[in-house]
Amino acid sequence: MHTSQIKSLFLGDTFPNLSVSTQKGDFNLYDYQGSSWLIFFSHPRDFTPVCTTELGRASKLIPEFEKRNCKVIALSCDSVEDHKKWILDINETQGVEVDFPIVADPDFTIARQIGMYHPNLDAKVTVRTTYIISPDKTLKLMIQYPPSTGRNFNEILRVLDSLQLTATKQVATPENWQPGDRCVILPSVSDELAKEKFPQGWDMVKPYLRLVDVNK
Repeated sequence: MHTSQIKSLFLGDTFPNLSVSTQKGDFNLYDYQGSSWLIFFSHPRDFTPVCTTELGRASKLIPEFEKRNCKVIALSCDSVEDHKKWILDINETQGVEVDFPIVADPDFTIARQIGMYHPNLDAKVTVRTTYIISPDKTLKLMIQYPPSTGRNFNEILRVLDSLQLTATKQVATPENWQPGDRCVILPSVSDELAKEKFPQGWDMVKPYLRLVDVNK
């Protein structure tokens, strides 16, 4: 496969409406996502140790994702039949019941199409990528991990909370923000407009650094 056939995605791009095969059936990605947020994360192969723990963790967090109107879908570069066998191992070793779709991609076609494949890495290893896609199908987050490091799902939840908050409020979330912490009023919002948007008031550290409690 020539590198010119390997596509890249960037934040703000429209995520493609992939036609996928999974252990839960065949469908188009948009039909599965509907009007929800979507977390799409990839794995290099079935029966890999780090990925086994990640799929187990994602399964345990499904109630948290559902609270946030967010669906989960994974991808692994093996067949549907391999996925079914692997899920039995995941359920056994992680104490879960994997019930979200795992996309089959044995020939790396989808991995190449959505930027989960790096031409300078081992030809049989996808880049372990996590995407968060908003209900309007826009790519809002992308994180890439090396094969040796498991994902931090607490961070994924934190970013999802930030994205959902900042989609409706004219704020940004500062470093290490957690739900309930104060946010930063966007510099593009004048003090006059801020008085309308945030009648609870704010602390002005600097004219460009205004901290507000959006929960008041």
